[in-house]
Amino acid sequence: MGKKNKQHLLFLIRKLLDGSISKKEISILFYFFINNQKITKWPENHQEKAQIEEKIFNKVKAQINEDESVKVIKFYNKPIFKYAIAASIVLLITLPFFINEINTPIKTPASISNIIVPGSNKATLTLHDGSTIALTNHKNLDSIYFSSNGKSLKYKNSMSQNVAYNYLTIPRGGQYQIILPDGTKVWLNSESQLKYPISFKGHETRTVELVYGEAYFDVTSSKLNNGSKFNVVTSHHNVEVLGTEFNIKAYKDETAIYTTLVEGKVAINTTNKNEQLTPNHQANFNKNKGNIIIKPVDVYNEVSWKNGVFSFENKSLKDIMKVLSRWYDINVVFLNKNIETEEFVGVIGKEQKIENILTIIKDFGTINSYTIKGKTIQLN
Repeated sequence: MGKKNKQHLLFLIRKLLDGSISKKEISILFYFFINNQKITKWPENHQEKAQIEEKIFNKVKAQINEDESVKVIKFYNKPIFKYAIAASIVLLITLPFFINEINTPIKTPASISNIIVPGSNKATLTLHDGSTIALTNHKNLDSIYFSSNGKSLKYKNSMSQNVAYNYLTIPRGGQYQIILPDGTKVWLNSESQLKYPISFKGHETRTVELVYGEAYFDVTSSKLNNGSKFNVVTSHHNVEVLGTEFNIKAYKDETAIYTTLVEGKVAINTTNKNEQLTPNHQANFNKNKGNIIIKPVDVYNEVSWKNGVFSFENKSLKDIMKVLSRWYDINVVFLNKNIETEEFVGVIGKEQKIENILTIIKDFGTINSYTIKGKTIQLN
């Protein structure tokens, strides 16, 4: 540690201990501890490192507890604090600032592109006659069957006897919400498509099809719909619902379909097997083998995407970049295959610039460099 940085660190620790430290300064300390875990020798006449870490955590936690959008989660298997602040504003907006504050220069990539932007509310609605309507953030629509405010598509409770289906398709770099005729809410993630009827009939089972992609369902109770069940069909199985909240991830380029139950009860039905899920559990259906594995999961990590963040717990860099590639509509090339398996724990705000995210990953020492060319990112 350089003399200047050491003096600045001692100054901040003194302010932490006497209670005079500011939010900006506690943020600088927070970042320093994240990135200097190998330091074992500490300045004399100060408390042990673990005690200082605990004070930093408590201070940061107290400062953000007033913000209900911030979630505090455990930072599993990490030698740093017992907890970390799982908020994009802490992890991704201010970290580049921290780096500058402790005089660690950020090396910009060889090529910076401004055509890579975070995803937004956008979708294509395909009507039963094959015609299409583009749905975007600032486009309001109203018809006899549905209305849209630019963020969600809401169907009216029509009693039409005609069997007509619509498709809602979300492109890479998009997201959208739909409220079905029975009041069921569905959040669709990037690169997803949902097929559904424009009306549900009487006591018949309410059936929709997740053609591909990822969707979060908040299903209205069967008691409010003449006792009718609710089914979600995918390419390989059927999820039977009575009234619940759950998430299905069924991307075409993945070998498994993941069904995560938040609350209520669902049954996973396949050609060979039927399984029931309980809350906080996930069913992993292997498309190739046809088997189902059920395991407990941290639901927050699985469904946080619908609330504006991506939460990762011990996820490989390859898996993380696959998620980000859909949201930012980018292609990622690993020039160094050895870094694909490096694991991360943390939360990424969906509104962050891709350059900020890559800089943080680089600063943790996982990658040596990155280059942005058009919509292709190369990692080395």
